[in-house]
Amino acid sequence: MSNYKTVFFTLGVLQIILGISMIIPVGVQFLYNEIDSSFIGASIITIIFGILFFLTNLNHDKKLNLQQAFLVTALSWLCIAIFGSLPFIFSSLDLSITDAFFESMSGITTTGSTIISNLEDTPKSILFWRAILQWLGGIGIIVMAITLMPIMNVGGMQLFRISSNDSSEKILPKSKEIALRLIYIYLGLTSLCIVSYKGLGRSACDSITHSMTTRATGGFSNYNESIGHFKSLSIEISSMIFIILGSLPFISYIKFLNGDRKIFISDVQIKSFLKIILISIIILFIYLSFQNNDVSNFSLRSIFFNVISILTGTGYVIGEFDKWGNFPIIFFIILMFIGGCAGSTTCGIKIFRIQILYLFIVNQLKKIVYPKGIFVIKYDSNSVDDKFMASIISFIYLYLVIFFLLTAFLSLSGLDFITAISGAATSISNVGPGLGSVIGPNGNFSLLPDVSKWILSIGMILGRLELFAILVLFLPAFWRQ
Repeated sequence: MSNYKTVFFTLGVLQIILGISMIIPVGVQFLYNEIDSSFIGASIITIIFGILFFLTNLNHDKKLNLQQAFLVTALSWLCIAIFGSLPFIFSSLDLSITDAFFESMSGITTTGSTIISNLEDTPKSILFWRAILQWLGGIGIIVMAITLMPIMNVGGMQLFRISSNDSSEKILPKSKEIALRLIYIYLGLTSLCIVSYKGLGRSACDSITHSMTTRATGGFSNYNESIGHFKSLSIEISSMIFIILGSLPFISYIKFLNGDRKIFISDVQIKSFLKIILISIIILFIYLSFQNNDVSNFSLRSIFFNVISILTGTGYVIGEFDKWGNFPIIFFIILMFIGGCAGSTTCGIKIFRIQILYLFIVNQLKKIVYPKGIFVIKYDSNSVDDKFMASIISFIYLYLVIFFLLTAFLSLSGLDFITAISGAATSISNVGPGLGSVIGPNGNFSLLPDVSKWILSIGMILGRLELFAILVLFLPAFWRQ
C-alpha cells in the first residue's frame, strides 16, 4: 500500500478542493433564503476524508509511475462523483443514492444528463452545485489530458507531438506551468462568458451557472427547456460562440499566447472541426427543406444551435430535434460519436482520430491500386508511425464495441430500442440528452430503472476518461508490473 501513497495523497488534495467548493452554494443558500445543512454537512464530510487521505500519505516521493497514473486518473473521477453526490442526498429533493450519484457523475464528466424533473422549482444552491461540478470536470479533464495522460500514453494526447513541430514540453517545459496557463485561460473564458450572458439580460444566477456549464461544454441548465427557455437569438449566438471556443484544443490557446497568432486558422484539427459543423448544417437544412412543406417546423437557427451543441457534447437544446424525422436522429447520433477537438472539454471519438482514420483508409486504397508502392501517412506534415495508428484504430474499435454493449445492457434493463441506443450514445459520448419520448431533448432520465442509471454512469466515466484509462485497471498483467 505504501507504493500508492502518492495516489491517495492526490485524492486527498482533490477531496479538500471539492469540499471547499461546496461552501460556494452555502452563500447562494443565504442569498435565496434556502438555508439548510445539506452543503455544510457534505462539505465537512468531504474535507475530513480529504484531510485523512492527505495527512496519512504525506510521506511520499511525489512522483507517479505509469501504474499509479492510471489509478489516480480513474479514482479521482470516481471519488469526486461519490462525494459530489452528498449535497444531492442531503438536499430537499429527496433523491435516492442512485439518482444522486447519477446526477453527480453526469456533472463531473460534463455529460449533462439529469434526473431532476422540475428544474424551475429546484433550489438555486443545487443548480449552482450542478454547474460547479461540470465546471470542475471541464478544467479537470483539460489539466489531466495535457499533463498526465501523455505520461500514460493513452487518450490520444500524442497528437500534440504529431500536430506540431514542437512538443507540449517545449511549449512550456513544466507540467505545473502548463496547468497554470490552462487554469488562467479557463477562468478568463468563463469570465467573458458570464459578462456576455449578463450583458444580454440574464440574471446573475443564470449568467454564472450557464457560463460554467457552457465553458465546460457540459450542458446543465436551470430550465427544463434548456437554452430554448430564453427564446433569445442573441443568447443562442453567445452560447454557440463559447461552446465552439470550449471545443478547441487548449494547447492552441497556449501557442497563441506564446506568439503563434495563426494557430486557430492553421491547425488542421480546428479547420476540420469547423468544416464538419458547416457541412452538417447544410445537410440537415437541405433534408428538412425537402421533407417539410411547412418551414415553421424547423429553422436554420435551431439547426445551427443543435448541430454545434450535439457535436461538441454540450447538450443544450432549443426545440425538439428528435421530431425532425429518422434521418436527423441517425445523423445526430453520428455527430455524438465524432465529438470535438482533442485537448478540449469535449468528448466522443475526437476530430483528429476521424482524420487519421480517413488517412489510413485512403492509404490502404492506394496500396490496393499500387501494391508495390510505399506510402507514408502524414498528419499536418508529420509522419504517423504504426504504433500510433494502431492505438487510433484500437480506440475506435473499442469505442464502438462498448457502445453496442451499453446498448445491449440497457435493452436488457427494460428500455425500448430508441431510448437504449441513444442513451448508450449520449453516455459514452458525454452529450446529455438522448432521443425519444423519455430521455429526449425536453425529457430527463428520472423514469429510467436504477440499473439503467448505473449502466449509464459506467458509460459516462468510460467516455470521459477515454476508455483505456479505465479498462487497463481490469487487466491482471497491469497489477503485476
